[in-house]
Amino acid sequence: MNKQTVQLLERHFDTAFAAPDGIKKLRELILAMAMQGKLVPQDPQDQPASELLKEIEAEKRRLVKAGKIKVPKPLPEIKLEEVPYELPKGWEWVRLGEIGDYNGRGNIDPTAIGSDTWLLDLEDIEKDTSQLLYRAKYSDRQSKSTKSTFQKGDVLYGKLRPYLDKVIVADSDGVCTTEIVPIVPSIAINSEFLRWLLKRPGFLAHVNSLVYGVKMPRLGTEDAVRSIHPLPPLAEQRRIVAKIDQLMARCDELEKLRAEREQKRLTVHTAALNRLLMATKGDGFSTAWHFISQHFGELYSVKENVAELRKTILQLAVMGKLVPQDPQDQPASALLQEIEVEKKRLVKAGKIKAPKPLPEIKPEEVPYQLPPGWEWVRLGSIAMFENGDRSSRYPNETDHQPSGVPFFGAKDMVAGVLRYDNGLRFISEAKFSELSNGKLVDKDFVVLLRGTVGKMAIFRENLKFSTGFINAQMLIVRMLNKKLCEFFNSYSSSIFFQSLIAAQITGSAVRQMPANVLLDFLVPLPPLAEQHSIVAKIDQLMAHCEEIDKQIDAANGKQTALLNAVMAQV
Repeated sequence: MNKQTVQLLERHFDTAFAAPDGIKKLRELILAMAMQGKLVPQDPQDQPASELLKEIEAEKRRLVKAGKIKVPKPLPEIKLEEVPYELPKGWEWVRLGEIGDYNGRGNIDPTAIGSDTWLLDLEDIEKDTSQLLYRAKYSDRQSKSTKSTFQKGDVLYGKLRPYLDKVIVADSDGVCTTEIVPIVPSIAINSEFLRWLLKRPGFLAHVNSLVYGVKMPRLGTEDAVRSIHPLPPLAEQRRIVAKIDQLMARCDELEKLRAEREQKRLTVHTAALNRLLMATKGDGFSTAWHFISQHFGELYSVKENVAELRKTILQLAVMGKLVPQDPQDQPASALLQEIEVEKKRLVKAGKIKAPKPLPEIKPEEVPYQLPPGWEWVRLGSIAMFENGDRSSRYPNETDHQPSGVPFFGAKDMVAGVLRYDNGLRFISEAKFSELSNGKLVDKDFVVLLRGTVGKMAIFRENLKFSTGFINAQMLIVRMLNKKLCEFFNSYSSSIFFQSLIAAQITGSAVRQMPANVLLDFLVPLPPLAEQHSIVAKIDQLMAHCEEIDKQIDAANGKQTALLNAVMAQV
């Protein structure tokens, strides 16, 4: 390896450490340099690869003459346009079939496999790293399908979903599923070097352009055998493998160091946010916020922490810690009285049924103390609930139209809003008029009761759509006073509200939640004027979080661009 190459790698270990996927790219850089002859120095005393290829040909002729193998099918000559770069002296471009016997071991019937035999499945190999995750005996699995045999030193290549990059060298004899191909190396190639050849970025890109099969993409045998590879002298192969192993170990150390750093940052950040959430107003809260302010640049250099900050902002909001209280505000109790009056009016007008009394809120149900003027209420006391129409009138596929009334499903719930631009379905005005319930009005909330249980979104009417219809997995939550909608929209995303939902989910195969449990959910209700202040403050802080995310993206982009420029040099 020349001095320039050494300096290049040394200089950009730090660059790789800083970039989001830098260590992964550094590994690719190491392999790219290795396969161009730039990782270790060439030795003119090494037997050139051309001599090794002559020995292989002589051995093949001997085996054919002895009747031990059939005359091999000739491989096409490598054309100049197939060669991606110039090789060092002593190296040769070869096809895989020249240096290894692809799928070169026989199959074995399950009845002939010994119980202690190593049985390798594709899932036993970790993607990208190719680390062996598990070593099973045949008796552990008792698979009845035909298996391929392999021997110690064979290179075992995962041809199914080859982009997963699963390649290992067998350290003992065994059997494997037919989605793993045993490649028997010739005398011209070191097993470990062949493994790195098959893991290099250039070969992965080539393979991914060739794989066939949509659901189960795999590399075809002929494509594999005809693939071209750089072949150094055998002695240099060993030196390259040793250097790769050394540099990959250093990458492992970098990954461990980065993981430890990120864990430490996460631990400090979590502790700081917890102090903020648990602090009472006054010195404790000020001290906790001061710590975050002092370490803001360090704590918010990763998006995961910004996401946690968003959650904390919402939780502080619903605890009454985000904006100061004003004793002149009309208390929430007065707002509740107005809602009760409205509820009685709707019952008298026959628009809703008289609701059943809700259970009194017990002290042990209350998770935290509220500021003066706030009230703990049950969701059923401030909102009405409406299922979708589940009768025989419910729309089916034949009722779908290219336009009309929007028919919303789970896929239309995006970032807390019902969206109109995600391949929305429609039903006709006539079909919509047949339905008795499940019809949306402005600022209704919908909640999923099956699947992604508890996911919520608000419906906002626009110039084009003033209503819509929900599918059978949804429930409408309609505030009895529309002025509560914006605060409830924030509350529904809070840690506390989401924990209430999580506690009510049932089922493992299909997750679901009964609609009636929402009636009893607790809601911390601030005075109406304070609700407006809270929502405005949330919007301001969330916009700030968006700016932080953009800054992180920009910083990461610069590091990635720098590393890409280095790789482009190679």
